[in-house]
Amino acid sequence: MKDQFLLTPDITFLNHGSFGACPKVVFENYRYWQLEFEKEPVYFIQKRLNDLLRHSRQMLGDFVGCEANDLFFTPNPSTAINTVMRSMKLEPGDEILSTNLEYGAMDRMWNFYCRKNGTRYVQQPIELPLTSKEHFLEQFWKGYSERTKVVFISHITSSTALILPVQEIVEKARSLGLITIVDGAHVPGHIDLNITALDCDYYTGAVHKWLLSPKGCSFLYARKEVQDGLDPLIVSWGYDSDFPGESRFIDYHEYNGTRDFSPYLTVPELFEFREANNWVEQTAASKALIREWYPKFCELLNTQPICPVTEEFLGQMCSIPVNTPDEFKLKDTLYDRFGIQIPVTKHGDKNWIRLSLQPYNTIDDIQTFYQALQQLKEEGELLIT
Repeated sequence: MKDQFLLTPDITFLNHGSFGACPKVVFENYRYWQLEFEKEPVYFIQKRLNDLLRHSRQMLGDFVGCEANDLFFTPNPSTAINTVMRSMKLEPGDEILSTNLEYGAMDRMWNFYCRKNGTRYVQQPIELPLTSKEHFLEQFWKGYSERTKVVFISHITSSTALILPVQEIVEKARSLGLITIVDGAHVPGHIDLNITALDCDYYTGAVHKWLLSPKGCSFLYARKEVQDGLDPLIVSWGYDSDFPGESRFIDYHEYNGTRDFSPYLTVPELFEFREANNWVEQTAASKALIREWYPKFCELLNTQPICPVTEEFLGQMCSIPVNTPDEFKLKDTLYDRFGIQIPVTKHGDKNWIRLSLQPYNTIDDIQTFYQALQQLKEEGELLIT
């Protein structure tokens, strides 16, 4: 499978989770749309683009379980959540309930908002390892108070690679009258998703990660009942349009200035690639490898898995606790000495090596990583207690 991707062949690439990796045929389709745009940009935008975007939205909506006009494309999940944040109308003293496991960029965004508005971002501590779904939910709702107005939660966490029980969180939040925002950056193409059944207010997901599009393709979903309250992040021709389309929601958020629309137009091609390569079956094998090797890596480093090693908590990623005095040095060492591209990060007071597997990864890739850690352990580069 690696021959079908553009990845450098002499690098052991175990970091799909950060920015994804695009198949050659999908990237060629991306370049095709860029060229089509440049050949006649005026005609392309005025006569072709609307139908092409609608088709991509329809295919994506069918896949993630929502109507095509209930989502719009964004360059990344950060842009999507910033759109929601800028429309929040909270009062001083109101609280946004989240966890201490969220993506750092989103923590910064909510801290920015709270400093401007006098609201409070509650990062409820979650004790690791998790022992059960109920264990997580019990810890999470300890952060709730009568001032809580919003729940913001990752569907799959970034640094710790945990699948969280968002369905149960959204159901309870709905019963409490709370606004629900789900950061599903890692979800589309990774685990099953039905946004309508989830029934959250807002959901963002990346297409350029596990769904394999070129970089710069994500989406924001908004439940119909909240769409009118969502202001466009960029006010442009779609606002009070002279030529309104079938959805004001789409007009407001999709037509916001000249940019490269090409990544969004590759959606049909990426679904064709997935179908042609039995991607669901192949990724199931990748998930099985994660569950097989996660305990082995933890045993090697004398640490413990941070959750039950099951499909309930793990997909195609796992985060291995590692005792290292310098996470940046370890990451650079793995790359410079062993040719392994893998993230080593600090989250809270813990360090993690996050292993991502895709069908282009082989047993040899996993063993190369294992042997590298084994060698560093023998050399005393890792703190094994």
